[in-house]
This record gives sequence, C-alpha cells and structure tokens, in this order.
Amino acid sequence: MVTEAIEHRAYARVGLLGNPSDVYYGKTVSFSLGNFHASVRLDPSEDLVIKPHPTHDLVVFRSIDHLVNRLENEGYYGGVRLLMAICKVFYHYCADNKIQLKTGNFTLSYDTNIPRQTGLSGSSAIVCSALNCLLDFYEVRHLIKVEIRPDMILRAEKELGIVAGLQDRVAQVYGGLVYMDFSKKYMDDWGHGMYAPMDIGLLPPLYLIYAENPSDSGKVHSTVRRRWLDGDSFIISSMEEVADLALEGRKALLERNYTKLAKLMNQNFDLRRRMFGDDVLGSLNIKMVEVARSVGAACKFTGSGGAVIALCLDGPSQVKLLEDACHKEGFIIQQALVAPTVLSDGDRVTLSSQ
Repeated sequence: MVTEAIEHRAYARVGLLGNPSDVYYGKTVSFSLGNFHASVRLDPSEDLVIKPHPTHDLVVFRSIDHLVNRLENEGYYGGVRLLMAICKVFYHYCADNKIQLKTGNFTLSYDTNIPRQTGLSGSSAIVCSALNCLLDFYEVRHLIKVEIRPDMILRAEKELGIVAGLQDRVAQVYGGLVYMDFSKKYMDDWGHGMYAPMDIGLLPPLYLIYAENPSDSGKVHSTVRRRWLDGDSFIISSMEEVADLALEGRKALLERNYTKLAKLMNQNFDLRRRMFGDDVLGSLNIKMVEVARSVGAACKFTGSGGAVIALCLDGPSQVKLLEDACHKEGFIIQQALVAPTVLSDGDRVTLSSQ
C-alpha cells in the first residue's frame, strides 16, 4: 500500500529529424530537452482530488483586463483537464486488460516550466508525469508495457481534441535520445512503432531558440493531412523523404558525422516548408530559422513551430554570432541540455524484443 507522496517529471522534447512524419507512418529522431520539464505529484488522500495550478488554472483575476490578457497569452485551458483525461484512459486500459486496481484515493497536482506555444510538448509532459504517478500508486508498472504508454498519453490528449502524433510521447516516456520507426508494418503487427534508444553522447552541442511571445505564429489551417489521405503524390513522396532523413540521421549520429547531420536538419525544414507553405508555418517561426541560417548554422523546428534547434559546426565563434543575431531580433537562445533516459530497471523488463 502506497502511503507516501509520489512525484514524477517529464521533459520537453526536441524532434531532431523526421518530423512531421510520425503521423504518416514515418521515422523520427528525438531527444528529451533537460532545460524544461513538467512534474506531477500524487499524495494519497481521502477523496480523489485534481488540484488546479495557481497560475495555469487561474479562475480569480484582478480585473477584466487581467482575465483577457491571460486568455490571449495562455489560452483557456490549464492542466486539470489533462490530469482528468489520463485518469480516465488509464482506468479504461486497466479494465479492458483485466488489470485489477486496488482501492484508495489520491490528490494530483502539477507544475511546469515548459514555455507555452513553443512546440516543446508541454501538454504531453504533464500527462506523461501523471501516468507514471498512477503506475506507481496502483503498483502496475510491470503490467503495462513501456511501448504502450505513449499511446495511452496520446489517447488522453485526443480525448480533449488535441491533435498530435506518437513521437513526443515516445520521447517523454523513454527519455534520452530515441530513434523511432512508425512504419505501417510495425504499427499493424505490434500496435506500436519500433523504438530504439541511443547514446545521448552521440549528439553534438545544439542550441534552442524560441520567442518569448510566439502569438504571431502560423494561424492558417494546414491541408497537408487531407492531401495525404487523398493520395496527393507530392505530399506522400515528401513525407517519405522526411522519414528517410531520420534514418540517415541515425547513421550520421552513430558515425558522429555532424556535417551530414547539419545538412539533414536543413533539408528537413526545407521539405516541411515546401509541403506546408509560409502562411501555415508563420512569419515568426520562419524568421527564427532564417536568423540561425544567416550566421551559417543549420536549423529546423523542434516540433510544429514556436521554437527551433540549431547546430553550429564552426564552434564557439559561430555560437557567439548566433547569440548576437538572436538577441538583436529579441529571441531567447540557450544551449540544449539533453536529459538522459528515464526508464527504470522495472520498466526495461516490460520492453518487447522486436
């Protein structure tokens, strides 16, 4: 019986190569970004309580100006709904798979420092942290395979209308650096992709760039998904090309061929830009990439936009140029810290041999 508090954290993530092919049966390389994280705390309690965050779930305001400013900058939704959704998905998964849950209640609370609207997977970090708390509270970690957990997180977010793919959730469940293959055969045969953790020491120094206020990111709805479903040959071939970049990138990392990696990163962004168009990507997002490239750095989105990741092959002098260029444009820049794997020995026992 768990009588003490349980706390877990999940990190932001960077899609290094292959995105957005994870929702198109593609391949990706991602890593956990140690600069930012979300944490969830579970305290055993008499009633089951989902505790609002004092900032992100604000319902008391100083004035109507304060309320409107908060909604325009943070949106309508905090993390309470995320915690509720993963509780529901977790409960149904256990019921469907005849996993008996013990009695007892708890209070869930959360905190996060992941910047909003930066494409760093802040929502799924909260859900991932909460799922880990539930696994430990109910003592069922050994009964729910690691490979299944990203899908549970994704299903919780889909409950709330959040449109996303598996890549972010895999990166946060595993931690560290992960190569992922979402080929249709894997998905059909196993019910999940093939996920291969890699040594984080293979990564070169990388730099995260983001805007403090990303509100003028792309607002135009993308038609890429519909075109892919309709069999558009350009979109299908482009998505296959993006996926291949991840496969090539894995090889480049294993060989520590960072010149090749830089080339692949640039290709990834260029392909995405051709598929989605500038109106969808947004002028601010494009500007961040252009600023990095203006000093010769390789650069691409970390996710769907809001932040970018840059590689400076020429070392410290180029990094200084990049920092100066970012500061001039008002962008925040910091070296990307790579968080190591979060899998425990108990987690590893559940891993499939593929």
